[in-house]
Amino acid sequence: MKSGVGVELENLWIKFGDFTAVRNATVRIEEGEFFSFLGPSGCGKTTILRTVSGFQEPSQGVVRIGGRNMAGIGPNKRPTALIFQNLALFPLMQVWENIAFALEVKGVPKAERRKRADELLELIALPGQGDKLVDELSGGQKQRVAVARALAAEPQVLLLDEPLSALDLKLRQHMRTELRAIQQRVGLTFIYITHDQGEALTMSDHIAVMREGVIEQVGDGKQIYDDPASAFVASFVGENNDFAGTVQAVDNGQAVVATAVGELQARIATAARGALKPGDSAMVFIRPENFTIVEAAKGNGDGNRIAATIANEEFEGQSYHVFLEGEGGAAIKMSLTNRGQARTASAVGQQVTLAYSPDQAVALPAGAMADEE
Repeated sequence: MKSGVGVELENLWIKFGDFTAVRNATVRIEEGEFFSFLGPSGCGKTTILRTVSGFQEPSQGVVRIGGRNMAGIGPNKRPTALIFQNLALFPLMQVWENIAFALEVKGVPKAERRKRADELLELIALPGQGDKLVDELSGGQKQRVAVARALAAEPQVLLLDEPLSALDLKLRQHMRTELRAIQQRVGLTFIYITHDQGEALTMSDHIAVMREGVIEQVGDGKQIYDDPASAFVASFVGENNDFAGTVQAVDNGQAVVATAVGELQARIATAARGALKPGDSAMVFIRPENFTIVEAAKGNGDGNRIAATIANEEFEGQSYHVFLEGEGGAAIKMSLTNRGQARTASAVGQQVTLAYSPDQAVALPAGAMADEE
């Protein structure tokens, strides 16, 4: 198996007539890493994948694979393999024949093809399954066969276009682990397209979050989750409570923002340092898990306190969710681990005070939100 190579996109623009699908995308994907493009439908992520694979030519900019400019190089000449969303397995072929199809096209003898297919079946943890027909496999097994078939062509970059979207939740979660394990065993560069934040956060070394053809942020999962670069990233990746307001003061990396629920203090996101000043419109984001209920109900205005009324409660196995209403009808969600201390003596209609650490809240300039897309 060949090792992975790096992929670079430099000032990439992709246009279809008057429509711009990708705008000035620049990103470097290191060799051997699992890199995901994450974003809502229509944001341009699949268009980028097709451009890396050679099925789409860029309108402007450069795609480099292994340091080589791919301009004018067709899909069959690139060191890439593409796994489509529908997998595109051949139902009338046996599993091993599906896996070895690329080798058959190259004229590799049957005995050698079968040997290579059996090796790949071992790699994907399906030993002895080569003589079955595709329809005799489960959804997760078909997914692994599709990966093996792509690996048989010995690519240096494996491109995956939302391959888990048709699977049920538990199988999808299982296959995240399987795909990551396979990628680490073979050492190839994986470029993964998804709209599922859980997939991206679980599997990826780095993630590019996209909106309307623009890469809004590139970082590892923790950076994207804890230190979003824009209001869109903060509202798209994971759950967040958002409070719109006006900056009252900025000091030592923190901002005080006047909102409908009172003045809130928050850490200014790294990407917004120097960009927020008093009088600016801003958003404060607080994750549901960063709230606690303090014993005494106090008013707003302490910088890290919000007065609210419990509207509903939900038990979800490992988590316990409390939905509240703040001043001005602000919808607020608090999430707790389902332990003894999680369930307070609260009830629907009860007035409480939520507390949070300003270091666990993020202030960003006002901007487009994910739910507005």
